[in-house]
Amino acid sequence: MMMKLFLLVIYFALNHDGVHAFIPLNSSIKRTSHMKPLHAVSPEFQEVCETTGVTLTRFMHEVERCNPELEELAQLFSGIQTASKAITHLVKRSQLPSSSVLGLEGNINVQGEDQKKLDVITNDLLKRALRFTGKVGVLASEEEDKPVDVAAKEKEKEVVFDEGSKYVTVFDPLDGSSNVDAGIPTGTIFGIFHHDETCDISDFLESEGDFDPDEANCMVNTLQPGTNLAASGYVLYSSSTFLTLTIGCGVYGFTLDEQLGEFVLSHPCIEIPKSKNIMSFNEANWDLWDEPMQEVHKSWRTGTSKVGQRYTSRYVGSMVADVHRTLLYGGVFGYPADTKNINGKLRLLYEAAPMSFLIEQAGGLSTSGRERIMEIIPENVHQRVPVVMGSKTEVQEVIDSYRKWDECNDDGSIL
Repeated sequence: MMMKLFLLVIYFALNHDGVHAFIPLNSSIKRTSHMKPLHAVSPEFQEVCETTGVTLTRFMHEVERCNPELEELAQLFSGIQTASKAITHLVKRSQLPSSSVLGLEGNINVQGEDQKKLDVITNDLLKRALRFTGKVGVLASEEEDKPVDVAAKEKEKEVVFDEGSKYVTVFDPLDGSSNVDAGIPTGTIFGIFHHDETCDISDFLESEGDFDPDEANCMVNTLQPGTNLAASGYVLYSSSTFLTLTIGCGVYGFTLDEQLGEFVLSHPCIEIPKSKNIMSFNEANWDLWDEPMQEVHKSWRTGTSKVGQRYTSRYVGSMVADVHRTLLYGGVFGYPADTKNINGKLRLLYEAAPMSFLIEQAGGLSTSGRERIMEIIPENVHQRVPVVMGSKTEVQEVIDSYRKWDECNDDGSIL
């Protein structure tokens, strides 16, 4: 039955065109979010579950029981896990000649990057799986030029739309897809926001561009800071398929049991170590970083930091893989700003903010160097930001290095 469901989802992804809502992205309007963060209650399980295993479905049922207001969120996760199982199947078969999913699609996405076939397929899989839950009002993806207004598609009878839908879902469907041909681990990153009904759309209506009220509302609901996240997580496609999530009350890790066809709780209550002498950066860019970042990185390499140990370097080049290792083992992951990418390279809305929510919920920190990632309000869907996240000790050293530099210099730009 599960296999039929996977094949059905894959069929829809391969045989239907993507959906686009035409909303300009160049708005630079500053907004203040008034939404209060959700404080969910962590579920507890009977002893029998310690032996038989807690599936993600059971876990979300318990979340719903402890937090009745999260009923729709629990249903939304059913779409995420269905899509991730299908993507697991695609990634594992991608090297076979009969799969026909490797190579370029022939299109360029809004980032200016060549789209791979797997990028397009996984994007459609996630869009359709999430939309068909009936619990999503707006979708935004790395592979979409603009956010997708799901409510508008209901009018075209494409989806069953629930009037109670109140979530905005943002995602990177296949992080690290440029490495998939070589079998390097890849992943999916997702974040789930509530609709921010307190946002005033009048500024969007008065700004440049042809906005109608529905388009402006779609954009406003999408551009929210990480502090508004109701949930976030990632799926790592590697030796096993791991799904790690938070709903604001800790971090939980699940591993796909392919014989059962279910994600089973394997890492309950993940806590990142306070400090670990592991760093994960693309060190080929060291000479392009600004001086505060160079100084703290040099102290790790030479063993002159507060920890007093030389650090070892571990870098995969896929954010999901590097953050997953950092979350479990400790240390620090980063993609700082440099002279080629003065605003950083990782996307704030659907990469940096969701991952920062996870790291902070596990007891770590996440910063741009000068700002807490979770507090940055996006100015456009694909805004980039410098990122350093991981264990408290290491990230705090980065924050202190920038603060010390700024106290001695008037200019906070790349040096």
